Amino acid sequence: MSSTTQGCAAPEQTVALPAGIDLSTQAVIQGVVTGATTAYARLLDGSGEFTGEVVVSDEGIFRFFAAPGDWTVRIIAGGGVTKDIAVEARLGEVSQLQVTV
Repeated sequence: MSSTTQGCAAPEQTVALPAGIDLSTQAVIQGVVTGATTAYARLLDGSGEFTGEVVVSDEGIFRFFAAPGDWTVRIIAGGGVTKDIAVEARLGEVSQLQVTV
């Protein structure tokens, strides 16, 4: 009997960008969360509207591909901890965040 993987085929969350990512056409927001065993990273647009959410990897890593502009990354960790970080995404750049919760 073979096993199957269910769910979305999201790329593995690592500090290095996945192969084939052309930064000249992308604005990337990524970061590392420390101090939490389980956390989510939520992306909010400039008006505070929800845009997307990812589970932070076991190593604390998260990544979003976003349009250039002003964003807020909201880290939601166990125990009701929430932390908002304002960030500007720029075309051709990786905006790197370090978040301690």
